[in-house]
Amino acid sequence: MKIIQITDTHLSPVKSHFTENWERLAAWIVETGADLVVHTGDLTIDGADLDDDMVYSIEKMRKLPIPMLIVPGNHDVGHLPGSDQPVNQERLARWQTLVGPDRWVSDHPGWRLIGLNSLIIGSESDEDEAQFQWLEAQLTSRDGRQVAIFAHKPLFVDAADEGDSGYWGIAPKQRQRLLDLFKDHPVKLHASGHLHWAWQGEHAGITLVWGPPSSFIIQDFEREMPGERLVGAVIHTLDEQGVSSEIVTLPQLTPFVFDDLAAELYPKAIRHQPEEAAQ
Repeated sequence: MKIIQITDTHLSPVKSHFTENWERLAAWIVETGADLVVHTGDLTIDGADLDDDMVYSIEKMRKLPIPMLIVPGNHDVGHLPGSDQPVNQERLARWQTLVGPDRWVSDHPGWRLIGLNSLIIGSESDEDEAQFQWLEAQLTSRDGRQVAIFAHKPLFVDAADEGDSGYWGIAPKQRQRLLDLFKDHPVKLHASGHLHWAWQGEHAGITLVWGPPSSFIIQDFEREMPGERLVGAVIHTLDEQGVSSEIVTLPQLTPFVFDDLAAELYPKAIRHQPEEAAQ
């Protein structure tokens, strides 16, 4: 089974900076002969507040002649409590109405794919706990299948035992809870986006992949992280032996630099929360 992972497309009908990159990416996806596309979030520039961004972006996705599954990003549904756009029922309802479920399971021969809403993980809300209970049930009922997890945020940035990385990764308490669940089941892949870096590694037998964005790279608005700054996609091949993942640079995409566009794309965030403006 061939899965194309795309992430951080950041589309909008008004701020159309990355629309041409999307059209070129879509053409490349069709040429790959993929069985499935998984979008790991930040579909939009500001779908967390704007219906038009969400509608425009999902209409673009639905034009692809290949099935697509999508998990939300922070610019789609908001982020943790205390952020400029915290996740709330209104934002989750917008996603669920205009796009679909914010978590999902998809079964294929030998494999169970699970999509998580990583933006509620760590909120310690009813939704957070309900998703953990749901995840445990999906892992337990996998019926012998290997498991691939897709989410917007990575489990960690530098190390599995790191402290709280705040905006970037999963908080330590919830990270450990996820890892404890994963170790009891054949989770072979955790694929994410969010960081606008491309990286592949391994932890406890799980292949970890940060998919590259198709929109922009980030320079001074973000600290140095593992991996490379590039625009592209990931090809995941799943079979009975396991998973192999290839990060692909796509030269047909323009590698816009966020630092040059920040004030135009996210003026409110730049004025009030510059450390969060980069994603």
